[in-house]
Amino acid sequence: MVRAPKLRELKEAIEALIKGPYTLRFPKEPSVPPETFRGKPEFVFDQCVGCAACSEVCPANAIAVEDRVTGPRSGVRVLTLRYDHCIFCAQCQRNCLTEQGIRLTNQYDLAMEDRGQAVERVEKELAFCEHCGAPITTVEHLRWIARNMGAKVYASPGLLLVRHQELGTVGETAPRPQGPAARSDHLRVLCPNCRREVVLQEELR
Repeated sequence: MVRAPKLRELKEAIEALIKGPYTLRFPKEPSVPPETFRGKPEFVFDQCVGCAACSEVCPANAIAVEDRVTGPRSGVRVLTLRYDHCIFCAQCQRNCLTEQGIRLTNQYDLAMEDRGQAVERVEKELAFCEHCGAPITTVEHLRWIARNMGAKVYASPGLLLVRHQELGTVGETAPRPQGPAARSDHLRVLCPNCRREVVLQEELR
């Protein structure tokens, strides 16, 4: 009764020497993960519009958003993903506005000596309020909204202007004169505060 298990173990050891082990040969040979594997997250530049929805839903706070204003009505939004903080929950991918702006790849061998290298970054041009100059969102985000609203875009003069500018049917709007908000500002790209000011002025007249 005692010898049988020992003989079985000896047999398995000899077979392993001849046929090779049952386990994976990683890292000597790459191993292919399953299709549903959640690995290293990456931005897809052409699909990301810089809306920052991924940052809002990230439970690990692994995605930081910074609006870098470099001059009057010029600047970029920088989204920085620290995948050494990531818990690979895929909430960013699941809640992406375009559904393709960020994705979890099948890369799993992420070991490194310097954690400062565990960074993915994307930059998008900012759109600014034509009245107060405050950053609103990214240019690509506004265009995506205007493009996907369909006929409803006619309910928002600012988004309608963005859509026509993208199509090339109108040029750039003339510089806005100094002073309080006026009726003509309806046909400008405004931040929520300035848009509210214009609407209130119209209601009070």
